Amino acid sequence: MKGRKYIYTFLAFSIFILTSCESNVEKTKENPLEDQITLVKTEFAPDKRVALFDVSSVETDHQIILKGTSNLPEAVNTLKENLKKEEISFIDSIQMYPDAILDGKIKAVVKISVANLRSNPKHSAELATQATLGTPLNVYTKKDNWYLIQTPDNYLAWVDSGGIELMKESDFATWKLADKIIFLGTYGESFEKESKFSPVVSDVVAGDIFEVLDEVGLFFKVKYPDGRIAYVEKNKAMNYNSWLASLNPTQESMVETAKTLMGLPYLWGGTSSKGVDCSGFTKTIFFLNGMVIPRDASQQIHTGKLIDDDKSFDNMEPGDLLFFGKPATETSKERVIHVGMWIGNNEFIHSAGRVHISSVDKNAANYDAYNYNRYLRSKRLLNEEDANIINLKKPGVFRD
Repeated sequence: MKGRKYIYTFLAFSIFILTSCESNVEKTKENPLEDQITLVKTEFAPDKRVALFDVSSVETDHQIILKGTSNLPEAVNTLKENLKKEEISFIDSIQMYPDAILDGKIKAVVKISVANLRSNPKHSAELATQATLGTPLNVYTKKDNWYLIQTPDNYLAWVDSGGIELMKESDFATWKLADKIIFLGTYGESFEKESKFSPVVSDVVAGDIFEVLDEVGLFFKVKYPDGRIAYVEKNKAMNYNSWLASLNPTQESMVETAKTLMGLPYLWGGTSSKGVDCSGFTKTIFFLNGMVIPRDASQQIHTGKLIDDDKSFDNMEPGDLLFFGKPATETSKERVIHVGMWIGNNEFIHSAGRVHISSVDKNAANYDAYNYNRYLRSKRLLNEEDANIINLKKPGVFRD
């Protein structure tokens, strides 16, 4: 149920004003930057999960100081230009990311089967999402042994150093140009030698991507981002470019992919075959069919084309996403809490407790009254052009 609203401490957009105790003037009059900061945040960073604009202002000794952090140069420049037009004097103390502390290593690639990405830089923090081996990341800053990163779908989170290989842009460019394979089995291992009876190098999950060095008998010889060499069985993997060329996402392929994950345990924040939450499950289905969609249900609902919003389900096709939650009222906004995928025959597959199939047919044995009663609407993402859907056949993520 990753559709609920996140509260990230490191992305808190609190705007505060420090003034002298003698002043009884309204806050907006004490510091006119407040409204400008809010306007820019609303335009450039309305969703703090995917855009960092942690900017505030402080008035000290009759000087207004802009402070905070951001990875959005255009937003910061717009704010400063707006203030200049308003003839508001200020001192710019905003720190732009990537941070100089990274010494130029502003790229990274996930080097373990599944990296856990957290809402704060500590292992006890909420699991925000996951990234599988080979996922390229932007790196913005570090705190102790943790790095603030951004995934290809722009999700912001923290990862510990054991999960990623830091790279300078030149090294990252070389990695992108390298030939690769993608692991397509649900689970597996890589081995020290070209034999599945040799010692294991690591576990492997669906969607893991390796640099490939050679083909040796029934194995691919692969290289991890940190330089480890291993062997992966050919019958569980495929040359990445060949895989992309073979992709023709259809209703049937979406259902087939979804069913390979049947019974997978629910894991809040999970987006891999080690465990998935509801939107992590739908995200994984699309990824294994060559598409990167937004992370959370409350983001996925804003992509694609509206198909149904009245529980008729007459126009539904396999692959369509069903969204559930609480509708908007006069006093509250809509809350998108759950998502599943239509598979036909009045059924949908979803992760709730485990990945399983439910029905909207009240006479069916697997009728899901709970979700039927909180149904919001359905969207079609398959074969729809949308700026928020990344087609892996186009250059950009794992290759240029």
